Amino acid sequence: MTAPEQSATEAGYPPEPWDLRGHGYVSLWLVPTRELPPLPAGLRPVSTFGRTVVATAFVDYLPGGLLAYHELLVAPLVREGARPGLSITDIWVDSAASMAGGRELWGIPKDMAEFEMAHEPSFDATARLGKTVVASAHGTRGRRGLRLPFPLLGRASQALRGRLAHTPLRAGGRVHTARATWEVDGPLAWLRPYEPFLTVAATDFTLRFGPRRR
Repeated sequence: MTAPEQSATEAGYPPEPWDLRGHGYVSLWLVPTRELPPLPAGLRPVSTFGRTVVATAFVDYLPGGLLAYHELLVAPLVREGARPGLSITDIWVDSAASMAGGRELWGIPKDMAEFEMAHEPSFDATARLGKTVVASAHGTRGRRGLRLPFPLLGRASQALRGRLAHTPLRAGGRVHTARATWEVDGPLAWLRPYEPFLTVAATDFTLRFGPRRR
């Protein structure tokens, strides 16, 4: 039997945990629960008055972390029993190693896309599938950010080889208030009728993803 670390190396992605760093913009939306994509068996949306909080994010993972790549993700707030978390329903990257590792290690359904991203003087990001712009975002952030005095903790819950897998994450960095406008299309057209109610920017953040709880 091949050890997991050997399998990961042969597949072209590093073993967990992944220690990453970069910049990210996260927007929160209130979406009718009935509009959400299907969730893994065993998870339920966290719903209030028929609506669920959905997070969208553009992330620029920088050199100095385990991998450097761009990412666009969508993750509704979910629960297993009474315990809350996130489940990533849609996600694209521009790194084959990230795509393979996300799928094999944690059940994250990563696909490939083309990205354009700039941080100064304002934030602009675009993710394309061929000629389709899946999402674009334009935003500005407040000059003064608050460095978190303790790491944020959470977990991602995904379907992995017929079971529900939970992967802890720990993130820290400087958080800024921000404003952003989004345009979505293609597989994210279900978000088009809505607008984010809150956006934050994280600069020079660190993220540890994994190891998965077995």
